[in-house]
This record gives sequence, C-alpha cells and structure tokens, in this order.
Amino acid sequence: MEKNTENTENKEQKAPEAEKVPTENKKNKKDKKSQIQDLNAKIAELESKILYMQADYQNFRRRTAKDISDARISGTANALEPFLNVNDFLGMAQIAIEKSDNVEAIKQGIMMIIQQYERAMDELNVTVLKTAGEKFDPELHDAMSQEYSDTVPEGMIIKEVSKGYKMGERLLRAARVIVSKGKEADHSSENFPADDAATNEPANTQE
Repeated sequence: MEKNTENTENKEQKAPEAEKVPTENKKNKKDKKSQIQDLNAKIAELESKILYMQADYQNFRRRTAKDISDARISGTANALEPFLNVNDFLGMAQIAIEKSDNVEAIKQGIMMIIQQYERAMDELNVTVLKTAGEKFDPELHDAMSQEYSDTVPEGMIIKEVSKGYKMGERLLRAARVIVSKGKEADHSSENFPADDAATNEPANTQE
C-alpha cells in the first residue's frame, strides 16, 4: 500500500510540469508572431518613407532644373540689357547713312555707338586684352603667324589681328596676334663657310 501511495504522489508531482510545456510553446509562438508583426510594420513604415523620399527628390530635381533655367534667362537678360541702347544707335546710324550724305555727322554717330558699346562692356566688367608692345603669352594670345622684324624683339607682339577679352579673371576670347621672330639676319646664318681643306684641295687632273 505504501508503494502505491508513493507512485500516486510522483504522478501528481509530474503532472504540473507536463502541463507547462504546451503553455510555454504557445507563449513562444505568440511572441514570434508579435515580433513578425512588428517587423512587418517597420518594413511598411520604411517603404513608405522611401517612397516619400523618392517623391521629394523628384520634386527637388524639378525645382532645381527650373531655378537653373530661370537663372540662365535672368543672366542672359542682364547681359543683353546694356547692349539694347547700342542696337538703338545702330538703327539710327543705318537710317542716317541711307538718308544723308553728311559724312561728318555719320562719323560722329558711329563714335557715339562705339562709346555706348564700351560703356556696356564696362558694366559687364569686360576688358580688352593688351597686345601692342606686349610679350606673347600663350595663355592670353593666339599666334596667327610669326614675322621677322628689325624693330620688334623676338617673342614680342608685332600686330593685333583681332581683339581678346576677359571678364574679371576669366578669359572670354584670346587675342589673335602676329609675333616677332626677331631680326632676319640673326636667323639666316645657316650657310656655313666651306671647309678650308676642301677649298684648297687641288682639282683632280687626268694623266
């Protein structure tokens, strides 16, 4: 009777432990399900943020492109504005040339146009490159040709073919120039004197 009592007590002690296993499994499954739901929610949130960022980036690109286009138009307009008066004077000069034979008046009108043009260039901070009497500089000058000169040293500019321009420190167009090669006499000594032995050697005679 004592053995049966002990077996019964052992079974009663093991029963609660056996009941805990399925309970813990259910809890673990529930926790994993909750974790998966949380991860899915975070993924959905990140996807939403990515879509928003993509849309915002596209809008930024469109705004930037428009701002650049507007800036170019504004810059062009500001650059052209000083020359509008020059164009007006050119139109007036054309009418004067067609209707008048007064050469002096036409000359004065052209001088006014040149002055207006130079004023417009000053407003844009555009300067003409110096060439006369300057040393040739490949950074600023474009050598069209080279010529001998008895008065202009070698490497110096003899003549300007077309003007060069700078806007501030930026080169707009190089000046086209003709560069001195120096005196021709300094470069023409290519005919060396004949060898003395060859000169004094008697000519071959036939016996």
